[in-house]
Amino acid sequence: MKTKIYVDNEQFIAGTTLKDPLELEQNNMALHICDNVQDVIENRQQLAATLNCDLQQFICTEQTHSANFHKVTLADKGRGAEQMDTAVKNTDALYTTEPNLLVCSFTADCVPVIFYNAVNGLVGVIHSGWQGTVKEITLKLFQHLVHEEQCRPEDFHVQIGMALSQQKFEVDADVYEKFHSLGYAEQFMYFNAETNKYHIDNQQTVKKQCELAGIPAEQIQIDATCTFLSPDGFSYRQDKKAGRHLSFIMRKS
Repeated sequence: MKTKIYVDNEQFIAGTTLKDPLELEQNNMALHICDNVQDVIENRQQLAATLNCDLQQFICTEQTHSANFHKVTLADKGRGAEQMDTAVKNTDALYTTEPNLLVCSFTADCVPVIFYNAVNGLVGVIHSGWQGTVKEITLKLFQHLVHEEQCRPEDFHVQIGMALSQQKFEVDADVYEKFHSLGYAEQFMYFNAETNKYHIDNQQTVKKQCELAGIPAEQIQIDATCTFLSPDGFSYRQDKKAGRHLSFIMRKS
């Protein structure tokens, strides 16, 4: 099972799965885009075995590029793990204070955000494609955690996972305008006069949103791997039928 582990200590394990031509469906982890559901479930079971947990500890969502988030409880255990219809509906971020629950996010170019609170043990994942970024899902979730869950921003550690690089993230003026209207993304965009396209660094924009929520910059890491350019990456831009990475985090008991 090809994975990249970002954190593995006494408290937390976090990482992402990677594309692997030797695995079923190249190690695709998504039930909503696959040739064979059973193959994806088998890939997920392999991941569970690698992490010394059970597939029923996974919690997955039906992602819709929203700014919606969901607090996971023990009652959510296993949602979306083996079938789409039990997934948490219309949700692009999960967080939990419970141990031994693996919260999951699926991406193929979009920005995955994995985070933990070193003091109270809260963990979570965010799916932030460009639509989620302009809806400020990351900023809104961290503001919620500070105000409603009594978290201190300085206690968070954030891993921004592999995503489409600025070089490959070409957009037209309509998307540029949406980022421009945020008021803080200008430094993460440039215009290519030859192609008449704008290039956006979605990862840096999301990092800025974390900083605006009060998280110290030195506690935010970025995986610079480009999903389009890397052989380890699934890229929707490169292949509309691409599989998905699964980014995950769990607090150990």
